[in-house]
Amino acid sequence: MDYRSIAHILKAEPIDMGGTRVKQALPTTRVDQISPFLLLHHFGPTAVAPGGAAFEVAPHPHRGFEPVTFLYRGGLRHKDSRGNEGILSSGDVQWMTAGRGIIHSERASDTFRESGGILEGVQLWVNLPREYKMVQPRYQNIKAGQIPQITKGEGKVRIKIVAGNYEGQTGPAQSYTPILALQVVVQSGVATSIDLPEHFNAMLYLLSGEMESANGFVYESGTLLHYKQDGASLFIRARKDAELLVLAGASIDEPVAQWGPYVMNTQTELLEAMRDYQMGKMGFYID
Repeated sequence: MDYRSIAHILKAEPIDMGGTRVKQALPTTRVDQISPFLLLHHFGPTAVAPGGAAFEVAPHPHRGFEPVTFLYRGGLRHKDSRGNEGILSSGDVQWMTAGRGIIHSERASDTFRESGGILEGVQLWVNLPREYKMVQPRYQNIKAGQIPQITKGEGKVRIKIVAGNYEGQTGPAQSYTPILALQVVVQSGVATSIDLPEHFNAMLYLLSGEMESANGFVYESGTLLHYKQDGASLFIRARKDAELLVLAGASIDEPVAQWGPYVMNTQTELLEAMRDYQMGKMGFYID
């Protein structure tokens, strides 16, 4: 089979995000973006005692891209300046289109704070093409039961289709950027392949376990693999039970201008975003 080879091996580095420790796999000093993907943060797994301090990100603005949260374990609450409020539980996905501008916050849900447990998730930033950067914001609260799943190898490989089309199944997430987002679990000793559109950029993030790629090298958790466009499939062999996030998408061949929570095409547009936020044009957040 024609497997893709690896362009970059990127190890996630711990950083502090307003008091919350996360592992940043993208961007890095070597790779700024893997278009259309701009950022990948892995938070947790963190043990939270009942009633203890938990994940909290204060209200902040966004414009020009789609922030996505894959919640693997725990509970989160989303609230934004458009009046949306959602509670995420283990396995849920939050897909938000910031578009022309939105202010939102994320924190551990009240139920999770009371009960405690393990909190773990991934936040992904998906760029928007120029023609969609100023669309009306949109919030999608996708429950675990809405996400189709296929199994292979007598149930030893499980693939959840969050966005895009895969083997006849369509993920519920709607994006303005053509992408494929798959949550994959492979049991130890099992090999599988993931077919991708050949014109899509592709990357794989290993949340836990160990995996072997087509070149025979073994990678551990916290590793992001960026693939070349030289094949139709990704090869995965789990050396230990592996939990993976496979992402592929059509490249957006446009300039990227970014400052903090804004992703536009020009520096002028960034200044306009800052001005619009200060003038209240992204709405007002009321908790």
